[in-house]
Amino acid sequence: MTVHKGICLGLVPGSSVEEKYANAAKLGFASVEPATLRTADEREQHRECAEKNGVAVSSIMNSDHWGSPLSDPDPDVRKKSLDGIAQSIESAAVLGADTVLVVPAVVNAEVSYEDAWERSYASLQEILPLAKEKGVCLAVENVWNKFLLSPIEFADYVDGFDDEFLAAYFDVGNIVAYGIPQQWIRTLGKRLKKIHIKGFDGGTHAWVQLLAGSIDWAAVMSALREVGYDDAITAELRGEGDDQMAGIAQISADMDEIFAME
Repeated sequence: MTVHKGICLGLVPGSSVEEKYANAAKLGFASVEPATLRTADEREQHRECAEKNGVAVSSIMNSDHWGSPLSDPDPDVRKKSLDGIAQSIESAAVLGADTVLVVPAVVNAEVSYEDAWERSYASLQEILPLAKEKGVCLAVENVWNKFLLSPIEFADYVDGFDDEFLAAYFDVGNIVAYGIPQQWIRTLGKRLKKIHIKGFDGGTHAWVQLLAGSIDWAAVMSALREVGYDDAITAELRGEGDDQMAGIAQISADMDEIFAME
């Protein structure tokens, strides 16, 4: 298994885009994950900074799916969400990323589970042709949205599209509150496109640093090897302390330790 170390670009210290890419490289990250880039100028700036610093862009984190969910009953809200995904797809295409992270739906008092499933499915089917045209995979992520609450259901949701350009983005830390990460990894298997990691302690139900919580990282890495995962593993957490560079450097070191676990 060959995985590489990534980080969400917004968490990297730096007062400018160029400084963030330079610091990501300096801290030992092979790839970064920016959020949606709205303009052609932004995309070109990020592309140049990534190339200059030898850092790959593994994926784009779509920005509009929480404020404007694909499951919203208002068609105008869903259209706004799809427009944001289209911007994310274009960002990925320009930066050489093969994946856009998408939160597929949000279940709440106004949106039933069934409606969330049907609306998100229809919306993703609508935008999927653009993703395929650009060679970009839409990867739906497990988040605290009261949706896709079992690995079997998550797998069924992805399988319903029957398309290699619609896959799973699995967040190891997010799942600990209601699941066992290594079990989800084995169930999702070849559906996995990208991986997020963060620390979580199941006992206190709190976000922590990578090695401080209750996640069995050796079991997680074993499961990833078992299913043949060989892509980016991207950190999505802030470093500890006032020294931001030192905090992210520790995350980088923790990831090295995790990757080496048998």
